Amino acid sequence: MSHAVPPPVFLGAEEVEKYLPSASLLIPPLEVALGNFSKGSEGGVVQPVRTVVPIQKYNGFLGVMPAYSANDDALTTKLVTFYEHLNDPNVPSHQATVLLFDPSNGTLKAVMDGSVITAKRTAAVSAIATKLLMPVDSEVLCILGTGVQARSHYEIFMELFSFKEVRIWNRTKENAEKFARSVNGPVRVCSSAQEAVTGADVIVTVTMATKPILYGDWVKPGAHVNAIGASRPDWRELDDDIMRNSVLYVDSREAALRESGDVILSGAKIFAELGEALLGTKPALCEKTTVFKSLGMAIEDTVAAKMVFDFWSAGS
Repeated sequence: MSHAVPPPVFLGAEEVEKYLPSASLLIPPLEVALGNFSKGSEGGVVQPVRTVVPIQKYNGFLGVMPAYSANDDALTTKLVTFYEHLNDPNVPSHQATVLLFDPSNGTLKAVMDGSVITAKRTAAVSAIATKLLMPVDSEVLCILGTGVQARSHYEIFMELFSFKEVRIWNRTKENAEKFARSVNGPVRVCSSAQEAVTGADVIVTVTMATKPILYGDWVKPGAHVNAIGASRPDWRELDDDIMRNSVLYVDSREAALRESGDVILSGAKIFAELGEALLGTKPALCEKTTVFKSLGMAIEDTVAAKMVFDFWSAGS
């Protein structure tokens, strides 16, 4: 008889949250992983650009995101679905599952909720970019959007930085008001995106927009923008003005040139990957107006999933 391989553990959203209570825990390993990714083959990160399967009948997409990190000796694949304009407000626009394998023999060790991981690792990477690129003495944070990513960004930015004012805008004002009531701090709900953005030092765009909602002539010179939404080549959150007249950082050049409508349609030149700024091979120009276009990378999920699994293993 061959020895049966033990079944994978299943870690739902509540357990992932328990073993990854703060996104800021992810910052040190993510900084290493982003640097390793930008080193190319010597960094030991193997990560193809994600495969995306359109489900046209339902206006949906399935993304497949595998990665291996030699540094962490970790192998994962994230499966993520995202749907526009769902009729049922109880179903989230993005859902995800992460599979964690034993890289030495290919055994599936864990199946874990990927939505908490996605929210936290994305916000942690934005925090890394903001730490490097935001203007000195930043006081005003602006968040456009009020979904899951808005909340995870708000939480880590409040933990790490000392903003004096937080402004929020959403197309549906009642959602912005609900968000403001649900967080542990003062948030000003703005009636227009322009009002929210004007004079802000750090701007976060976390919307389902497919056409620009952020315009360059609103943005204060020297401000830093974290652009999180618009993950398809024909979707945008930022106009040509801000894309072309700021210093553009990305997580992956290859992915940005294939997946980001903001980059592709504006023809904006990519200045650096975030990993290059972390390594010091490209400067972090915090005195300039900067944009970090985040598409999210599989290696970020790998780092987060390994941390969750290691904490679970130590505690179980």
